[in-house]
Amino acid sequence: MLFFASILAAAVATNAAPAASEAPARQLTREEIIARFKAPPTTRVSGLVQVIADCPADMRREYQGPIARFAADICNDLYRHRRVQPVLFKEPGLIIHIGDVRTNEAAVAAVPSKRDDGTFVTRIYIPAPGFADLHRLGLDVVRAFSRAVDRKEISDGDALALFRAANPELKADYEYEMIDKWTRGEKVDRSEEEMLKLMRSVITPGIARESDVLRFAARLRLYPESYDRPFCEKYHCIDFSDAIRLRERDPRIRLVAYLKARSIVLFGGGRGEALTAAAEAYSKFLLELAADRREDADLRALLADADGKLEVALEEARKYDIERTKR
Repeated sequence: MLFFASILAAAVATNAAPAASEAPARQLTREEIIARFKAPPTTRVSGLVQVIADCPADMRREYQGPIARFAADICNDLYRHRRVQPVLFKEPGLIIHIGDVRTNEAAVAAVPSKRDDGTFVTRIYIPAPGFADLHRLGLDVVRAFSRAVDRKEISDGDALALFRAANPELKADYEYEMIDKWTRGEKVDRSEEEMLKLMRSVITPGIARESDVLRFAARLRLYPESYDRPFCEKYHCIDFSDAIRLRERDPRIRLVAYLKARSIVLFGGGRGEALTAAAEAYSKFLLELAADRREDADLRALLADADGKLEVALEEARKYDIERTKR
């Protein structure tokens, strides 16, 4: 930075060279030159958040705005969760300092303090903005918000819970992660009954993720009403294609198909139009299978139509997941 500062000093001196009749221009001090390199602070959320970029211009352009938006989005989510308008701050309650380190330094340091007037301010230092631990930064922003707005100190655990409650997408990510862990047999912080209820619930109304579609697809099987009475005295589980072939040999297949037709709509509904359409198509197939009024070819055509709609739902869910990770 000193190299660039010396260039700027020389340029200023050259451009300001006075005419013979003018008084000589004052030479800029080193502190004044460095100050000109620093960007003005970016202030957001009615003065609550301030971001200071003590770094070269290229890093300032790349990181100051995004980090300010990151902190502002969190604070605005917290305000919206409370259903209150942002409070006007004369002095910021959160000041983020962006450093000029370009190496993979992930550390984020938060230093809270109390002003003479009793208000709280938290300074967060990010030495290397390109490699900062965003999870740590997010928690520190929530804790800073609590100090500044509520004048209350909270733990990392409380901050995380508040963060999730205020951000529906983050809360959904957490619940999907818990489901994935639980289905892999890993320990989670909820009971088995709560996890079963969560798996049946619509986590994000109107949206299906890939895991939603795959869990729905895992339900496309028929099981006998009692394990000790397999279908055709042989099969403890059959897919829908086998059900077409075996329905005349065991009438119970048509009974469980009728029951599945009702439940499958519930498992697919509420998660977007594509998955809802697939669920309704499978329900139609199962009802026709249970009624036993169609030929095998007709039933296979209905099943193929439902399978096609499920492929569409899966493709849309994958596209959504890809776009979500880019945000």
